[in-house]
Amino acid sequence: MFEGFTPHRIDCGDVAIHAMAGGQGPALLLLHGHPQTHAIWHKVAPSLARHFTVVAADLRGYGDSGKPPGLPDHANYSKRTMAADQLALMRALGFERFSVLAHDRGARVAHRLALDHPQAVTRLVTLDIAPTLAMYAQTSEAFARAYWHWFFLIRPAPFPETLIEADPALYLRQTMGARSAGLAPFSDAAMAEYLRCLSLPGAAHGLCEDYRASATIDLEHDRADLAAGRMVECEMLALWGEQGAVGQCFRPLDEWRKVARRVRGHALPCGHYIAEEMPERLLEEVLPFLRG
Repeated sequence: MFEGFTPHRIDCGDVAIHAMAGGQGPALLLLHGHPQTHAIWHKVAPSLARHFTVVAADLRGYGDSGKPPGLPDHANYSKRTMAADQLALMRALGFERFSVLAHDRGARVAHRLALDHPQAVTRLVTLDIAPTLAMYAQTSEAFARAYWHWFFLIRPAPFPETLIEADPALYLRQTMGARSAGLAPFSDAAMAEYLRCLSLPGAAHGLCEDYRASATIDLEHDRADLAAGRMVECEMLALWGEQGAVGQCFRPLDEWRKVARRVRGHALPCGHYIAEEMPERLLEEVLPFLRG
């Protein structure tokens, strides 16, 4: 995977962020979701790299990036802090302005990045999420059943960490394989990478802290933005899978229009893991948008 890309490990303050970079042209940051790594982009990165300088990064707490112990208020795993990591990464690589294509947890980081640093983000694509505050506020039984991990992972440490560390492979199969497409979209190489990284010391804690922050300090930040009228200002494309829980339990575009000024989007005929389920269709959707 990522043939021709160069690995980087950049000191971004209290953590080092790992990324793979390749291609040429305007900068494009790729951010992954849970419980994965930058490897989710391996099917689309070569094509994107023909048009962009692609930087596929591991979020704080995931992959080969740093995994610091969480603070009592989870602030060092807030989306604000995780967005600042990625801004520091891109600046260290020489990019002051860039587009972002992001999935799942990475899309929540990208949302915060566009809000906090509008001068940096030129275009934003989010995959299979609605805004975090809206999803928590509108949680239904159907959503809670589908996204059980949202409520499991926020339990106080070390309970969820202990269970994940007992059998990381089982956790991957249960969280990824239980979605609409099962395990079929994931290559053996990608699954091996996800398992390697989830088995690293501190990995279970890192992903739990990501979710704990989303249920606490991130909501405070989101409410403050709403109260102040702060919105995503850049051009935004929101895509989601029509077979996934986000599309079935929420009205994603309606929710994005409440927090972003220039957003369009629609469902795709797939489930949650769009970049691995329908890579060709994803490229058809995002390349014209990102190229303007």
